[in-house]
Amino acid sequence: MFDRSFTLRLRRAPAADVKRFAILSAIESMVRGMLLTVMPLSVYRVFPDTGTVSLIYFAVGLMSLFAAMMLPRLARYIPRRWMFSLGAGLFVLGNALAIAGGKLLTLGLLCNAVATVTVFICLNAYVLDYIAKAELGRSETLRMFYSALAWTVGPVTGVWLMEFWQPAPFLVSAAAAIVLLAVFWIMRLGDGKIIAKARTPAANPLSFVGRFFAQPRLIAGWLFAVIRSCGWWVYVVYLPIFAVEAGLGDKIGGTMLSLTNCLLFATPLMLRWMQHHGVRTAVRTGFLVCGVAFVAASFASPLPLLAMGILMIGSFFLILLDIAAGLPFLLAVKPSERTEMAAVYSSFRDVSGIATPGVAWLVLQVLPLAGVFAAIGLMLFGAWGLAGRQHPQIGTRASDRVRKRLSVAGQTEQ
Repeated sequence: MFDRSFTLRLRRAPAADVKRFAILSAIESMVRGMLLTVMPLSVYRVFPDTGTVSLIYFAVGLMSLFAAMMLPRLARYIPRRWMFSLGAGLFVLGNALAIAGGKLLTLGLLCNAVATVTVFICLNAYVLDYIAKAELGRSETLRMFYSALAWTVGPVTGVWLMEFWQPAPFLVSAAAAIVLLAVFWIMRLGDGKIIAKARTPAANPLSFVGRFFAQPRLIAGWLFAVIRSCGWWVYVVYLPIFAVEAGLGDKIGGTMLSLTNCLLFATPLMLRWMQHHGVRTAVRTGFLVCGVAFVAASFASPLPLLAMGILMIGSFFLILLDIAAGLPFLLAVKPSERTEMAAVYSSFRDVSGIATPGVAWLVLQVLPLAGVFAAIGLMLFGAWGLAGRQHPQIGTRASDRVRKRLSVAGQTEQ
C-alpha cells in the first residue's frame, strides 16, 4: 500500500499555482542575490576604472539581448523544461568561471546574464500559462515576498563571504542554482500549454517584434520595465563603486542593498495600497519619487552618506515599481502570444543593461559618477509622464469597474 501510494504521488504532477511559482522565484533570487554586490565589485577589482566597467556591462548587455531575442526560436525546438534547465546550468557555469577569476570573470558575467534571461522567460511563460490575469498582481507580490529573504540577506552576506574567501559567494550561488534545477524538476511543470501544443513552423525570431510595436500598450509597459530596471542598475552596480571611490569601503554598498530589500517583506501592504489607489497611481508615484531621489542624490554627492541615504529612499519606491510597473505589459498580452511576448518583456533586463552602462560611459566623459544618478533620474521623470497616459482603471477587475459605474450613476440620479 505504501509503495503504491508513493508511486501515485510521483506520477501526479503538483498543481501549478501562485505559491509554487513564488517558491521557484525565491530560489532563483538566492542565486542572483548572493552576487548582487559581489559581481560589480569583483569586476571593478579586476578592471579598476568605472568607464571600463561600464563598457564591459554594455557588451554583456548586447550579447544577452541577442540571446533573449533568439530564445523564442530555440523554444520551437527545445522543450521549455530543458530550456529552463539550460538556464540553471548556465548559472553554475558562470559561477565556475567567476571562481577562476581574471578575465574569465567577464565570461562568467555573460553566462549569468544569459542564464537570468533564460530562466526569466521560461518562468514568465509558465506564469502566463497557468495564472489568471486577475491573479497576476497577487502572483507578482507573492513572488517578491517569498524572495525577500534572499534579496535581504544575499548582498551583505555575499560581500562578507568575499572578504573571508573570494570564491565563497560564487560557490553558494552555484549551489543555489543546483537546488533551483532540482526543485523545478520535482514540480514537473512540463513544457507549458502553448509550447506543448504548438504545431506551426518556426517563425523568424524578429517577426513578433513587429506585432509588439503595433501595440502601444505593450510598448508603454515595456518602457516602464526598462526604465525601472535602469534605476536598479544604477543602485546595484554604481552605488557600491560610488561608495568605494568615496572612501567608504566595500561593505556599505551590500549593507544598503540588504536594508533596501528588507522592504520586500512589506510588498503585501504595497499590493493592498495599489489595489485601493489603482495601478496607474502606483506607477506614477513610484517613478516620480524615484526621479526626485536620484536627481537630489546627484546634487548631494559632496556628502556621500547623505547622497546614499537619498538613493535608499528612492530604492524603496523602486520596489513599489517592481510590483506595479510590470502589470501594464502583462495585462495587455494576448493569450496567443504569451511565449513570444514573454521574450520581448524579458528583454527589458538586457536593454537596461545596455542603456545604463552606455549612458553612464557617456556621462563619465564629462561628469563624475554622481552625474549618472542625475541622468537616470531624468529617465524616471520621463516614465512618470508616460504613465499619465495610461487608462485610469488599468488593472481593475471588470466587476469592480461595473460596480463603480453603477455607483456613479446612482449618485448622479440622486
